[in-house]
Amino acid sequence: MRTLETLLGGEWVTTGEWIDVHDPADVRAPIARIPALTAKDVTSAYDHAERAFAVWKRTSPFERARIFTDAARLIRERVAEIAADVTAENGKTLTEATGETLKAADFLEYYAGLARQGYGTLLHDVRPNHRVHTQREPIGTILVISPWNDPLITPARKLAPLLAAGNTAVFKPATETPLSGLHFARALHDAGLPAGVLNVVTGRTSELEEALLDDPRIVGITFTGSNAVGNRIRRRLADRNVRFQGELGGKNASVVLRDADLPAAAKAVVAASFGQAGQRCTATSRVIVEQPVYEEFTRLLVLEVEKLKVGPGTDPATTLCPLSSPKQRDSVLADLARAIQQGAVVLTGGDTDTEGERAHGCYVQPTVLAEVTPETAIWREEVFGPVVAVRAVDDFDAAVDAVNDSDFGLAAAVFTRDLGNAYRFADEAECGQIAVNTTTPGWDVHLPFGGFRDSGTAYKEQGDEVLRFSTRVKTVAINIGAPERARG
Repeated sequence: MRTLETLLGGEWVTTGEWIDVHDPADVRAPIARIPALTAKDVTSAYDHAERAFAVWKRTSPFERARIFTDAARLIRERVAEIAADVTAENGKTLTEATGETLKAADFLEYYAGLARQGYGTLLHDVRPNHRVHTQREPIGTILVISPWNDPLITPARKLAPLLAAGNTAVFKPATETPLSGLHFARALHDAGLPAGVLNVVTGRTSELEEALLDDPRIVGITFTGSNAVGNRIRRRLADRNVRFQGELGGKNASVVLRDADLPAAAKAVVAASFGQAGQRCTATSRVIVEQPVYEEFTRLLVLEVEKLKVGPGTDPATTLCPLSSPKQRDSVLADLARAIQQGAVVLTGGDTDTEGERAHGCYVQPTVLAEVTPETAIWREEVFGPVVAVRAVDDFDAAVDAVNDSDFGLAAAVFTRDLGNAYRFADEAECGQIAVNTTTPGWDVHLPFGGFRDSGTAYKEQGDEVLRFSTRVKTVAINIGAPERARG
């Protein structure tokens, strides 16, 4: 078992208390341990970030870009080591973990380029001999709280833009999956990131919550996780001038219309629903099918699901990995039991998987449910596991109504050969991410990402939209004086 250090004030440090990290493929023995920081350590992290901000905000954007480019190179050089740790602590397949690692490098490279771009706009002024411009500036120290399901790419999509803009950060990785975020921090540190610009707080969130959220120096919090926690943070910030960026829950739908290519749609829905064992915020969990093709599509969907191979992420043959923890496995199994009690019919799967070596892991069979209604809990509430529910509707309008009949609004897809219906769906589906004849969208770095309704706040992630969260706009007017007349 490895013992790891964490990054505070440019130094790699440990404490006398530790937290074990487990592999969800076999939870019997820990694979690593990390420092369990205290509230005093959190305050120290903010001290370091505050001092570093005075320097980092004035650091040349070209120097910031150089550091980011070098860090991206280091991540690519270390891809095998990093991906192995992503798989070990989260459970996802090595293919998924490798893709996540390379995407983290993409985020650094993208925002290295964006750091070099213009940071303001020249504007007209009604007054003679005046010049007016706007300029974007960093806002200060931002708290970054990332989840366990994408332990490397989520820190990358949050930290890269805010650091590139000149902010500093206190970063709290998920307690279950800290190794990936520490790899990201080490790449930036080794690339020359100045001390204190990034500080990583490892430890039990319940013991650190007050110190993390209540420090008066925080100017922004970016959080990905559950609605319950996100709303608690929001309420805690209600009387403070602190920006909050939240990427919260989803209950994403894929619509299959009667004219769709059914075999292609079935393959795409399986990819969207069961990648990372359904532990993606954009994962499809509701499938809405026009009645004339419901039976045939459902048959094809079940056939595709039953091709999935459940196993550890280290096995190249695995196409469905374990869930990330015993707690998450048990939560999904409880949701399934309640759905069955409420009348849902299991078409395939529906239980844990403890065969052979899987006996000690966090496995749930890939599951397809039918006979659900709009009132069934599993149709309305996020499960975050390898479970998809299928329901028939009469026509296109009913399908759109079913998509929008949700508290959430993150991602939706439609499968159709009708271009008119594709554009209508894009206009009428009330979600932040729309897909046509493909899986519910992923994480390309230049694409603005975020949902509507209870799926998140108005601040988008990714692309240049994210700079609205991590920068402020200043308007500057200059009286340049009347020009002298030319002398003849």
